Amino acid sequence: MVSRRNLIIGGVVVVAAVGIGAAVAGNNESDSNKKNFSVAMVTDVGGVDDKSFNESAWNGVKAWGKSHDLKKGANGYDYFASKTNADFATNFQQGVSAKYSMLIGVGYATNDALVASAKQNPKTDYVLVDDVASKQYKNIASLTFKQQEASYLAGVAAATKAKELGDSKVGFIGGMNSAVIQSFEAGYIAGVKSVDPNMKVDAQFAESFTDTAKAKTIATAIYTSGAHVIFQAAGPAGNAVFTAAKDINTGLNAGSKDKAWVIGVDMDQNDQGNYKTKDGKSDNFTLTSAIKEIASSIEKVANQSMDGKFPGGKTTTYGLKDGGVAITKKNLDAEEKSAVEKAEKAIKSGDVTVPSTMK
Repeated sequence: MVSRRNLIIGGVVVVAAVGIGAAVAGNNESDSNKKNFSVAMVTDVGGVDDKSFNESAWNGVKAWGKSHDLKKGANGYDYFASKTNADFATNFQQGVSAKYSMLIGVGYATNDALVASAKQNPKTDYVLVDDVASKQYKNIASLTFKQQEASYLAGVAAATKAKELGDSKVGFIGGMNSAVIQSFEAGYIAGVKSVDPNMKVDAQFAESFTDTAKAKTIATAIYTSGAHVIFQAAGPAGNAVFTAAKDINTGLNAGSKDKAWVIGVDMDQNDQGNYKTKDGKSDNFTLTSAIKEIASSIEKVANQSMDGKFPGGKTTTYGLKDGGVAITKKNLDAEEKSAVEKAEKAIKSGDVTVPSTMK
C-alpha cells in the first residue's frame, strides 16, 4: 500500500519534472529563435553606398550580423535596394518571402509600404528609421533622431567660421522639402542666429535626394554669392556640394581665405573633403559633420528583437543628451570648438531648446 505521504512526494516530483521540462523547452525555443534570427533592410532611393543615410544604416546591419558571426545573405543579413519609391512594397515582400525575422525601412519614404507589409505579416518585426509609423502596430518599432540638435551645433560652427572670414551669410541645401529635412534647417538656422542674429542663411532645396546636378548648381551659386560655408542635408545629392567645393578649392593655394567649406550629414563625411591645393598640399574642406547614430541604434533594436524584447508599437527618439546625435570636432579651430562645446552643454542642460520646425 502506498502511503499518502509518498503520493504527495511523488506528485511534487512529477510537477517539478514537468516544470523543468517546460523550462528546458522554453530555453531551447529561445536559443532556436536566436540561432535562426536574420535581418534585412530596404533602402530608400539613395542606395547603400550613398556615403550618408543609407550607408550608415547598412553599416549598422553589417555590424550586427558580424557580431553574431552571420554572413550576408539568406539566414543572415542583407539589403534590398530601391531604385524608385515604387520598389519599396516589392522589396518588403521579398524580405518576407525570404523569411527574414526583422525588416528595416530606411527613411520616411518607406513608411507606407512598411506599414502595409507589417499589417499583412504580424509575425515579422519591422523597424522604421527616421520617421514615426503612420499606424501603430505591435510589430513596428519607430526610430527617430533629434537631428535639429546636431544641426544647431553645425549652425554654431558655420556662423563662427563665417564671422572669422568676415562673411555675413552661410548656406543650407536640403534634399526633399520634408518635415525631417526642415528640422535640419530649423536647427541649423537657430544655431547660426545664436552666434549672430543678423547673419543670413541662404536655404534652398534640391527637391530630390538624387539630383546631383541641381545640388551642385545651387551650391556653386551660394558660394559665388559670397558664402564660404554650406551645410548639406540632401542625401546622395549632397555629394555634389562636396564636388562644387572641391572645384573651387583645387584652384586655390593652401591657406586661402576664399576656401569653400562643407558641413556633412548623417555620418562623418570628413574623407569627402580631402583634396590637393593648387600648390600641391594635402588639405580638407569638411568643417564638421552632423551625425545621427543610425548604425548603433539599428544594432540595438536588432538585438532587442532577437532577445524577444522588441519595442513594438513604440517610438524611440535619440538626441544629443543620450549620444544619439553629435557633430565631429577634429577640423574645428579653437574658437569654433569652444563655441560648439558651450552650445552643446546648454542643450544638454536644458538651457537651450532647439526648434524642430520652421516658424
